[in-house]
Amino acid sequence: MPSPLDWDFARQRSELLELMRTLCYREGDFKLSSGQLSSYYIDSKKATLHPLGALLAGSLLYQRLPEGAAAIGGLTLGADPIVTAVAVVSALRHPRGGVGAFIVRKEIKKHGSQQWIEGPSLAAGTPVVIVDDVVTTGASGLQAVEKAEEAGLKVVKILALVDRHQGGGALYAGRGYPFEALFSIEEFRSR
Repeated sequence: MPSPLDWDFARQRSELLELMRTLCYREGDFKLSSGQLSSYYIDSKKATLHPLGALLAGSLLYQRLPEGAAAIGGLTLGADPIVTAVAVVSALRHPRGGVGAFIVRKEIKKHGSQQWIEGPSLAAGTPVVIVDDVVTTGASGLQAVEKAEEAGLKVVKILALVDRHQGGGALYAGRGYPFEALFSIEEFRSR
């Protein structure tokens, strides 16, 4: 039986979408991290912390990385399982190397090394990709971009699992960052 890593992109995408529709998408009254109210919510961690979901998300996003990207990171907590999954898939694909993972804190620790970015040391100018689970206004992704750039990293792309089409993509484009999401909200709401 072939591994999900051996499935083609279309099958991986279809399987992850169905898993996310089943586990992550809910309708009701929700307050988003942006402060906006919404009649639906996507709790992506229900899929990205699921064994198959993590593998599929890691593989799909790994395939969307631009040539030369050395690491992938994002704002904690939504990005944490995603960047780990991408790093693991990259190690499976390239056992002697791969893509590093890093996490951007929402606030600096008051103890220890007091860093904004956790993960391997990356040299100034290292090309990196920022990832977000669900993009609404783009504020979370932009916060991760700003902290990565303050650390001297070169952000070459922003990736997401889901784009809610509420301004995030336009914000990134307006700042000159290529943006791509695996899914649009319409794919969840049109079930």
